[in-house]
Amino acid sequence: MLSKRQLLILQAIVDDYIRSAEPVGSRSISKREDITFSPATIRNEMADLEELGFLEKPHSSSGRIPSQKGYRYYVDHLLMPHRLTNEERKNIAALFTQKIQQVEEVIQHSAQILSTITSYISVVLGPEMFETKLRNVQIIPISSQSVVVILVTDTGYVENQTIHLPDSVNPADLEMTVNILNDRLTGVPLFKLRHKIKTEVASVLRAHLNNYELVLEMLNKTFQTEKPEKVFYGGKTNLLSQPEFRDVEKVRDLLTMLEQDDLMHQIIRSNDNGIHVKIGQENNIEAFEQLSLITASYSIAGKHMGTIGILGPTRMEYRRAIGVIDYLSKDLTKLLTNLYQQG
Repeated sequence: MLSKRQLLILQAIVDDYIRSAEPVGSRSISKREDITFSPATIRNEMADLEELGFLEKPHSSSGRIPSQKGYRYYVDHLLMPHRLTNEERKNIAALFTQKIQQVEEVIQHSAQILSTITSYISVVLGPEMFETKLRNVQIIPISSQSVVVILVTDTGYVENQTIHLPDSVNPADLEMTVNILNDRLTGVPLFKLRHKIKTEVASVLRAHLNNYELVLEMLNKTFQTEKPEKVFYGGKTNLLSQPEFRDVEKVRDLLTMLEQDDLMHQIIRSNDNGIHVKIGQENNIEAFEQLSLITASYSIAGKHMGTIGILGPTRMEYRRAIGVIDYLSKDLTKLLTNLYQQG
């Protein structure tokens, strides 16, 4: 248990370091209006906090900086709820006043808004595919050799895929295929599509198409993987403005990881409600050892559909970031639920 004096000093050091990115000394702490202790007393408490693992002392400075343990304690015990400013509310409200008809467009815009407001990297997972059902299929020829297969879900998610068209498949075959797919697959969860095509659609294609094997092969290529949620980003280069990331190699490693959607999906995804904060090494990824990740889930009509997150330095403005992501996730849930019900 930390004493009341230690709690005040720890909070003051974290707040000052978040703001300045410079090690915090006892004299600067003693000048704060909310601190009434002498510099000598503060130095003694800082030494004790360092011994307890809440602070660290950089070699080049007499001041202290928070350790990851210090940040963890700060987030869990010392944070006060952040009330969004009128400007922040206005920026978020702008997202929800636009007439957006596609869930994917809403998610992408949310990522941009979140990164703009926080100045960190935003990561948003699209609707959970295992909870999403197919609304309809379209097959559109784009040349004599290829078509675009478009899948639209009941949540407005759109997936496009270009497929090579077998030479012997004609427009009438494509029209018949679309009709069969929509008749047999509408309302089927996306992760069950391949099984449904194999066990039911194949026999119907066989009965109506001369070249059903070629069409079936085309469909198998379209549905050959059960893709996880799409990953949308905002502000990928925002960390370049943070003093901790002046090392180009460090930033390059991070940006390379952000290109791996499957891995980021595993890192970001959360099935739990509420706000979750992972600090530094808690992420269990070397490239994230100096980063903190804040996530919150959003829902559609009461069903968990995805996760929104903020990725920033461990010297993150946690109070504000948590307030923004909490507010946005709740309004995102309301907007997506309205879109779902209107559809």
